[in-house]
Amino acid sequence: MDNLWRDDEAEKVVAGYQAKGTGRDLALRTYTTRLLGGEPRLVLHGGGNTSVKTEITDLVGDTHAVLCVKGSGWDMGTIEPPGLPAVKIAPLLKSRKLERLSDEDMVTLLRANLIDPASPNPSVEALLHAFLPHKFVDHTHSTAILAIADQAKSREMCAELFGRKMGFVPYIMPGFALAKAAADVFDQDPTVEGLILDKHGIFTFADTAKEAYDRMIHYVTLAEEHVKAKGHNPFTPAALPAVLASPADIAPMLRGAVAVDKGEGRFDRMVSVFRTSPDILDFVNAQQVEEMAARGVSTPDLSIRIKTGPMVLPAPAKDDLLGYRAVIDARVTAFAADYTGYFHSNDARDDVKRTYKDAMIAVDVGEMWIEAARDAESVGRFEPVSRPDLFDLEYWSLEQAKLAGAKPKPFTGQVALVTGGAGAIGAAIVKAFVAEGAHAVVLDLDGDKAAVVAKAAGNNSIGIACDITDPASVRAAFDRVVATFGGVDIVVSNAGAAWESPIATMDDALLRRSFELNFFAHQTVAQNAVRIMKEQKTGGVLLFNASKQAVNPGAKFGAYGLPKAATLFLSRQYALEHGADHIRVNAVNADRIRSGLLNDEMIANRAAARGLSVKDYMGGNLLGLEVTAEDVARAFVHHALAERTTADVTTVDGGNIAAAMR
Repeated sequence: MDNLWRDDEAEKVVAGYQAKGTGRDLALRTYTTRLLGGEPRLVLHGGGNTSVKTEITDLVGDTHAVLCVKGSGWDMGTIEPPGLPAVKIAPLLKSRKLERLSDEDMVTLLRANLIDPASPNPSVEALLHAFLPHKFVDHTHSTAILAIADQAKSREMCAELFGRKMGFVPYIMPGFALAKAAADVFDQDPTVEGLILDKHGIFTFADTAKEAYDRMIHYVTLAEEHVKAKGHNPFTPAALPAVLASPADIAPMLRGAVAVDKGEGRFDRMVSVFRTSPDILDFVNAQQVEEMAARGVSTPDLSIRIKTGPMVLPAPAKDDLLGYRAVIDARVTAFAADYTGYFHSNDARDDVKRTYKDAMIAVDVGEMWIEAARDAESVGRFEPVSRPDLFDLEYWSLEQAKLAGAKPKPFTGQVALVTGGAGAIGAAIVKAFVAEGAHAVVLDLDGDKAAVVAKAAGNNSIGIACDITDPASVRAAFDRVVATFGGVDIVVSNAGAAWESPIATMDDALLRRSFELNFFAHQTVAQNAVRIMKEQKTGGVLLFNASKQAVNPGAKFGAYGLPKAATLFLSRQYALEHGADHIRVNAVNADRIRSGLLNDEMIANRAAARGLSVKDYMGGNLLGLEVTAEDVARAFVHHALAERTTADVTTVDGGNIAAAMR
């Protein structure tokens, strides 16, 4: 593993932090923590921890010896000094004399001795850092180290590889007991430069930031070189179908199968992420993959992300997708039953929704699990922590607290696609759905603008260039959605455009052009939405932006109103035919919304033609108020939330009796 320490870079970082009032010790601690956190083979997504022992002066001028240790919620790869809360070290050292200390009391002890009470909770391994005497302490879950530690004879293998340079700590769940045990191992031989924690990871320490970091890289590199020199390919390729189905073929099925059925047509959904590489393919295409997956995760810290390990599916044949859905359902049922049994058999010892971020974390963690498991098997036999011990950590209150902070919103884990998403109304719809937890897909003819809207909305939303009048372009866009998120749950068919012309003299080409965009494109989008929703079998929401023109036509707007009227009835046809699939279909009729359809120039012309001010023209309704794109967006969100409403039309125009539905 490359050593990334650079003297000039370190000093530049120190100078930058010191200019902001951070001491040298904490600045160097931040620098090397980031070096470690930037390497996925060492730590991932909040894993690992580091510390430095230093002195800090409080608000009244008293100086305290403190332990600055990684705080909960901070990622080592992006950490800043506030992510290393300072804890008075004397009370922590005194606690080592105790026979036992409950998890709750340990947290209380740590929080009671924070210099800044607003700081995040110190790491659950803070006491282990405190009990070691060195100034700088580093801890990672190196995949190469786990290849050695996840063995039946891990102690012997570590002794052979590291000699007396590294202490060995038998597996103990993190917390007070592990901290005492690790400190006892160090006391037996204070010359060691680090500790191997069985089935868990590695600690290195020194009196300088550079030396502690150097030692981490050194011992990880030794493990990597050992695997490379002694390892062999442990896998035998399995027989695969002649023509494999693609991930896009099976993703909606799989996503639907793992959705949690809450009854009465309600589902908690999970976003999926597809990843592949030669190493991943070697592993998943091996005959041994299912047996190895059943052995467990490479370090218990992964359990809060990927539980006891992965579910394994057989390779899908392109010519038997219908049969493969039955295989998926059976495997998911068996996997859930096995996990339920695991839970109940261990529960005496002591609402899930997966977002895109959660899925990416699980994929990253899973990829490193594959590497650790493969390397362990290549030099011996992959034998991770036992299931009962894994359960203790997975359902440890201090680990579960890491997940408790993210409260799900109504559309958490759901994917909402909006056509015409770069326009004023479309962008407002995107923003409204993301605010309620959805991952948005912004479809627009202008892909660059779609990307801008998606980025502004956040929550890993994506923008896609799409000509919705081209069925191939629409199909490609939906395929990309499946490849990115696994499927789609809410589709807002919003795109449209208006043209003015007297009906009797209208050019046929203009009317046909309008029908292509304002009717047939809605049909194409709806067909793709229903296709995926039916594969998922978790229902869905299909929403259409109709127009008041559909029920209250305006003079010279026949080219717009005619296809919009057809689209309004299209929504009812879909509601009629797909209610049994639990797909809810509704429409929104809006009027006088500032947008690409009704721009400032058109508004000014219409107001002048009626002898009105722009304000009076835009507020020309029963409420006397201008209706905004955000008002329209809220109507679409309302329909997506209305679980028992379909074939409905909501009018958003401030009140126009002539356009009221009858």
